[in-house]
Amino acid sequence: MSIIVEEIVCQLSKDLPNVEVMYLENPSPSEQHSILVESDDLVEVMTYLRDSSGLEFDYLSNLSGVDWPNADVAQKVAIEKSEAESEEGTESQSTDGFLEVVYHLYSMARKEGPLVLRARTQDRGENNSIASVTPVYRSAEFQEREAFDLFGIDFTGHPDLRRILMWDEYEDFPMRKDYVNPDDYEYEPTPHADTLKRAEVHYPQEEPEPVESKDKR
Repeated sequence: MSIIVEEIVCQLSKDLPNVEVMYLENPSPSEQHSILVESDDLVEVMTYLRDSSGLEFDYLSNLSGVDWPNADVAQKVAIEKSEAESEEGTESQSTDGFLEVVYHLYSMARKEGPLVLRARTQDRGENNSIASVTPVYRSAEFQEREAFDLFGIDFTGHPDLRRILMWDEYEDFPMRKDYVNPDDYEYEPTPHADTLKRAEVHYPQEEPEPVESKDKR
């Protein structure tokens, strides 16, 4: 059974009048439409979707980060349905970018899904926080750590937010679109292959001295 996302948005707006949710239409062939949720309302919305009779989205299968350096690009990918026609054919204005988290929920009880939700940070700098949904879905714990590690998304309320792939001293976020690979092997705890070749510019290797043979026959 296909999920009618618009109906779920209407139900959320009716039963949770104080939360902010928005229907986003995906114009691609997949037609995987989604719900945009304000970070402050995320835990309440997720709890409602999990516990409400007739919905019972009890399983978070996937949580992934997305980097949008330019918000106008994101607008072309996911368009608010009520504004789709008015914005078509108009030149969009560049705005500050943001980081986004995409959630895929399933109802194991009703064998239905995925229901796609999105949450966004205010920007890609200091205002990069989104509420953790680990208190609602335990499966979010490691996935939020991965998004924190690779995208720099600060999940407020997470029980153990720390890097999971990169080492603790690393300061950058490898999955951001403006990330630049370092050419200094000191940033790499296990230098190998091309990393070693790039490091030769900074740390030239000395030629080993020839060893004289002791066989004088």
